[in-house]
Amino acid sequence: MDRATRVERLCGCYVTVPTMFRDGDLELDLPAMQKHVNFLIDGGLKTGNGVILAGGAAGDFSTMSFDERVAVAETVVDAAQGRVPVIMGAQTTNTRELVAIAKAAERVGADYIQVSPPYYFASTEGDFHEYVVAAAEAADVGIIVYNTHWTSSNVSLDMVERLAELENVVGLKWSTGAGFMAFERAVVRFAERFSVIDNQLSYVTSHMIGARGIELHPTNYWPQWGVRQWELLESGQYVEAEKELIRVVMPFYEVWEEVEKYTTGDGHLDKLCLEMIGLGSSRARPPTRDIRDGFREQVRAMMIQCGVPGVVG
Repeated sequence: MDRATRVERLCGCYVTVPTMFRDGDLELDLPAMQKHVNFLIDGGLKTGNGVILAGGAAGDFSTMSFDERVAVAETVVDAAQGRVPVIMGAQTTNTRELVAIAKAAERVGADYIQVSPPYYFASTEGDFHEYVVAAAEAADVGIIVYNTHWTSSNVSLDMVERLAELENVVGLKWSTGAGFMAFERAVVRFAERFSVIDNQLSYVTSHMIGARGIELHPTNYWPQWGVRQWELLESGQYVEAEKELIRVVMPFYEVWEEVEKYTTGDGHLDKLCLEMIGLGSSRARPPTRDIRDGFREQVRAMMIQCGVPGVVG
């Protein structure tokens, strides 16, 4: 696939699917993941309005073995059947594993991998450049650079310029803690060279200045709403899109902030929301603690308030 096609297909709702585990032994529940992917596609997610990330942070990558990460990606690719692009999460702490993930992504048919600077040690920019080059040379798969500045080294705009020289670096999933206008500066600078994915909840502003995708957790449990939100942005109905962000996304993150006072992790709230509409779900693997009993009623009330269909009693 050529670069222009990869950029074009990387757009819409950027949906990080949670990894499902069996209650009890917490082994992978791959049938539940297949069901979830089909739920998303039946709800309108497709090439042109969305992509699916398997094994990202909300997909519990940090608690899975390499083989489990590959199994999850392969399951999502098989369930998607080419109807929506699939990204394999490739966050890791070492280049050898990154190369192995890139090769595995190509082998199972994933369209892209998502790459962040290695965590734990603070990488230099030279370290990170060689890290991404190794992935780019290892496999014919699109690469999305993800600036996880809260867990690892910040990716500077000058580093993004260097990475733009690599043919298969096609996406930039971006947020920044650098202050006023720093996020917008990156979108404006790179929108014509990458598919820029808004990971800063600034959907309206970023779309107006060239972003092509939005990280949107509520799409996991309400795909019709996520697809509609993208349609509002694409049609320039920005006031309505902002109202919908406040109505649906803000309440989700208000609960998220409460959950963060109790435990660490990411995809556990998505899983509980899925449970509230009767889909297969699970707790996250430790050290993330099980949030279901403590937050079930709060999540149910939030979803009913937002108008999510099919919330179970």
